[in-house]
Amino acid sequence: MKKILVLIVILFSSNVLAHMDHYKKYNKIEMEIFRNGELIGYNYYFFKKKGDETIVTNQIKFSVKLLGATVFQVEGYGEEKYLKDQLISYNSKTLQNYKEKFVNLVFDKDKNKFYIKGSSYSGEASSDSIIGNWWSHKILQTDSQVSPISGSIKEQVVTFVGKEKIKQYEKIYEVDHFKLNSKDMSIPKDKRLDFDIWFDKKSSMIIKVSYSRMGNWEYRLKNFE
Repeated sequence: MKKILVLIVILFSSNVLAHMDHYKKYNKIEMEIFRNGELIGYNYYFFKKKGDETIVTNQIKFSVKLLGATVFQVEGYGEEKYLKDQLISYNSKTLQNYKEKFVNLVFDKDKNKFYIKGSSYSGEASSDSIIGNWWSHKILQTDSQVSPISGSIKEQVVTFVGKEKIKQYEKIYEVDHFKLNSKDMSIPKDKRLDFDIWFDKKSSMIIKVSYSRMGNWEYRLKNFE
């Protein structure tokens, strides 16, 4: 019960300001991607603002090698467009092991719904869903996320673990540690959400994300400006 109450306080305080207001001072967020402790790629986010409109572009690239041969690789680009705090469109193209994946999402203001055409799902989605990218702490405040690569909708449960101190790139962060899991635990294990997320309320930044799938993966915040 204590953990639940703490989580409610954290999420309530995060909503005092509009979500995008938390990021209005940032132009770039740089995350590095590690697998089994080895640097294998990057995930960068760029912010462009004009009046009430904010465009967040996402660049991701990584490759996994085994005995010198590339066994898994991803390279992609995405663009989220917001009007004030409302996501109004998202488009992405990703090459995953030479297979093309995509998402085209638009917001219907009259029906208050998202319409998605993606490589693994086409249809409607709740306006409460967010794009599952790691720049946004709103991923800790929603019941469902849209895959930024394929458009599939994933229902989730977020649990507060506790307050911690972590050291990363010679910096010490006081963070809140969360678990993010699939709501439906009966789906295949390789399709489930199962993430540990460390969040810094002072900067509104996700500092680190970790998960295990064909190795131990980490997304680490390296720099923001």
